[in-house]
Amino acid sequence: MAQHSYRKAAKMAFLASALGLSGCFGENDEPLLSGVDVAPPAQLPPQGNVNIPNPTITLLDNTPVSAGAARTLVWSDEFDGDRVDPETWFFQSGDGTDEGIPGWGNNELQFYLPDNAQVSDGLLRITAREERVGPFRYTSARIITRDRVAVRYGRIEARIRLPGGQGIWPAFWLFAQDSPYGGWAASGEIDIVEAVNLGGTGGNRVFGTLHYGGEFPANLFTSRQYTVPADATQEFHVYAIEWDPTEIRWYVDDVLYAVQNSWFSTGGPFPAPFDTPFYILLNVAVGGNLPGPPNESTVFPVTMEVDWVRVYSGVD
Repeated sequence: MAQHSYRKAAKMAFLASALGLSGCFGENDEPLLSGVDVAPPAQLPPQGNVNIPNPTITLLDNTPVSAGAARTLVWSDEFDGDRVDPETWFFQSGDGTDEGIPGWGNNELQFYLPDNAQVSDGLLRITAREERVGPFRYTSARIITRDRVAVRYGRIEARIRLPGGQGIWPAFWLFAQDSPYGGWAASGEIDIVEAVNLGGTGGNRVFGTLHYGGEFPANLFTSRQYTVPADATQEFHVYAIEWDPTEIRWYVDDVLYAVQNSWFSTGGPFPAPFDTPFYILLNVAVGGNLPGPPNESTVFPVTMEVDWVRVYSGVD
C-alpha cells in the first residue's frame, strides 16, 4: 500500500510558474538545505504527542453534496479537548526521509515535530519556529488522518486562520488512502487550500489544486486562485470543497471560486483517481520550491489556527 505524500519538486516549480509566485532571495540568504544530502538527527527532542499503534480507520463513503443542497454532518474534529487526538491524527516527523521523500519532495527547510501541533481553547495550533534540530533551522508540524479517517465524496471544510510571511506555506489537503492507481500523482491529490508568502509577494491569495495524470514525471495539475476579501492572516475563513464523482468545487466562506470536472489517471478509467477514499492533512511548511526561503522580513513563530474540520454527506 503506497502511503507516501509525493509532493515533488518539479510539481511545485511548475505550480509556482503557473501562479506567478516567487520567493525573495538575497546575496546573504543561506542556500536551500537539501534533504537528499542531510540525514535527520538520530535523536529527537522529547515529545508529548505520540502516535498510537494499530489505529481503527473510519471510512466515510458519502453521498455527494449538490451545490446549495441540504447536507448532514457525518464527522468532525472540533478541537475542544486538551490535546491532538492520536486516534484521529498521525504525527509525521522529520524531513520526509522516512517517507522516501527527503525535503518532502520540495526542498522544504523545516523539520516536523509532533509537539508543534497543540490544542487549547478550542483551537488546533500548528506553529512554525526558527529553532535548530540538528542541521535544520526551522521546526513545524504536519498531522494526517491516514489509517484513521478517510473520506470519499461530500463536503470537506475547515475554519482556519492562515499564517503569513515570506517562506511560509500552510496547507489543508487530501491524499489517497491506499493509492490504488499508482504513485503520485496517478492516485491523485486534492489541495483544498494552500497559500504562500501571505502578506508579501503572495498578497491575500489562496489557491485550490488538483494533481492527477501519471506517476511523476508524467503528472499534471490544474489550479485556481482566489483573493480573500478580508485578511486571511488576521481572520478566520471557511475553506471547503464539495466533491462528487464527476466534479469538485472550491469555496471560501461559501463563495464558489473554482470548479473542476476534467481529470484522468493512467492507472484507471475516469473518474479515477478521484473515486476512492482520501485522508486529510494539515501542515505549515517553511521554505521550499514554491514560496522560496524565509528572509529578514519573516517573523517567527508563525501559527496556523484551525477552529474545526468537518465532513458532510449529501442527503439521499
